[in-house]
Amino acid sequence: MCQQWLGDSRLFEGLARVDAELAEQAREQGCACGGRLHRARYRRKPRGGPANPDGGDVFRDSFCCEREGCRKRKTPPSVRFLGRRVYLGAVVVLATAGQSGLSRRHVAALRERLGVCERTLRRWCAWWRDTFPRTPFWRTARARFVPPVDLAALPDSLIERFSGDDPSERVTRVLRFLAPLSAGGF
Repeated sequence: MCQQWLGDSRLFEGLARVDAELAEQAREQGCACGGRLHRARYRRKPRGGPANPDGGDVFRDSFCCEREGCRKRKTPPSVRFLGRRVYLGAVVVLATAGQSGLSRRHVAALRERLGVCERTLRRWCAWWRDTFPRTPFWRTARARFVPPVDLAALPDSLIERFSGDDPSERVTRVLRFLAPLSAGGF
């Protein structure tokens, strides 16, 4: 699944549209103090996805309250960026999917295609296995899944829980589910 969808620019274009919707929703909500939010876009140089189709830069939307004395930041959730990781969220999910163990062939293919080294892949697998299950987000969200998600088989067992006509749609739904992790860090 990984190799097929990581090269599909439609997946990444769709994720950019979802991010734009999430950013607009955050802007419309305004600040907790009642102030309007001004857009503050941050240039990102994400790794792992296809080249930006228009050749332009990739930005992460953020907002800042207009009221003097408040000026609080609000960063909306994102389906493209998984926290502060350099690689795109879809890459982190798909590169580790189906990997109960990292074979030399799989590592070599990902290194060639994405430039991701074995150490990084092992770190991502460890995050799914050790860190993710302990996050406050997962401790709350896991109750949505009956029967429980098999933690030893993450992220596959999570992907399986989301329906969709094609794998791209399922990955998008998984990333929507994980989006709260992108706004608050972990």
